[in-house]
Amino acid sequence: MAKSLGRVTESVLFGAVSGVKLVDHPPLELPGPEWVRLEVVFAGICGTDIGNLTYSASPAMEPFGSFPAVLGHEILGRVAEVGAHVDQVQVGQRVTVDPFIHCQVRGFKRAEWCDSCCVGWNATCQKAGEEGPTQVAGQSFAPGTIQGYHRSMPGGWGQEVIVHRSQLFPVDESLEDRTAALMEPLAIGMHAVLNTPIVDPGAPVLVLGSGPIAMGAIWALRATGFEGEIVSQVKREHERRLARTMGASTLVSPGDEARQAMIDTGASAYMPLVGDEVYADGGFPLIFDCVGSRQTLAQSLRYARPRARIVMLGCAAELKKIDLTFVWAREIEVKGFTGYGLEHFRGEARHTFDITHDLLVETRTPVADMVTHVFPLTEFRRALSVAANRRKWKSVKVLLEP
Repeated sequence: MAKSLGRVTESVLFGAVSGVKLVDHPPLELPGPEWVRLEVVFAGICGTDIGNLTYSASPAMEPFGSFPAVLGHEILGRVAEVGAHVDQVQVGQRVTVDPFIHCQVRGFKRAEWCDSCCVGWNATCQKAGEEGPTQVAGQSFAPGTIQGYHRSMPGGWGQEVIVHRSQLFPVDESLEDRTAALMEPLAIGMHAVLNTPIVDPGAPVLVLGSGPIAMGAIWALRATGFEGEIVSQVKREHERRLARTMGASTLVSPGDEARQAMIDTGASAYMPLVGDEVYADGGFPLIFDCVGSRQTLAQSLRYARPRARIVMLGCAAELKKIDLTFVWAREIEVKGFTGYGLEHFRGEARHTFDITHDLLVETRTPVADMVTHVFPLTEFRRALSVAANRRKWKSVKVLLEP
């Protein structure tokens, strides 16, 4: 009902008659000596948040969350209180938060950890549908994949959060708050880039999308050393400027400009009796789909050369009438990524946040240009409307400032 009425008024999605409200909530006690309390400096509004609030996300992940919840998984905070067993951060220090909840946070003993958590891939924790031994406010730790969609761990759309020490990553003084607040979305692009090695450095890479994940993927490609052509497909002029700042070398709009970029790879166009134009020869060996719509996935499949790799970074859900012919006809590899974890980069094993942080310090790319709007928490409804209506407000990343 809300999804249908939402086409008429946002009030039923995140307005006065929705389930999203600003309330007073008593502070939570730290669950144990390995926990930390943070004052929230900034919290981002993610496309996933908008997708869930507008009921466009798939219900498949519903068992892996718990409500009522305080949303907000992109968190920059300042340490306000530390447990007795916490020594890597100090009160007053700025930190970013890995919001994915893993076996250690849930309270399971090391021998009970799932396979994903044992190798540092916490974003795919296999115990996300279970209650955990950790006690929060006298109750068992609720099921859930990520902080912000979790009853026991309120997210960043509030004045404070509690987090386990394993989730924390200190921020260098040289990084301004707006840059540090982008650590989580930038790490998503970094995770995908680090796990998709460039096979042909001389071939162009196509990035579809104009949001923070797409911009982060472009930045991550450059920051990790890719010097080849990056073709960025964006719609609006401010997005074109931003993609150029992040490192894109060629900018195209969907439609004729994108088609010409495909032809420029050496592709020949053919028109079947029924359906969209298809191509042979040429094509892109690596495509990042940072939108996840039916249109962008279909474009990716048509623009991919034989044995190409399509990286799914957009939160694709239920897509109707997708023609998968080229997956088998061109032997295309389609791989999705979520979150971040333990990576191997420059001869070291480190968390994606650490790598992203150090490359931000090293490159000095003005990624803070992605932050187009900042709102106080009391104006959350306006903030959500601006984030949901990117064309109208020319928004890219919207932050809440509690």
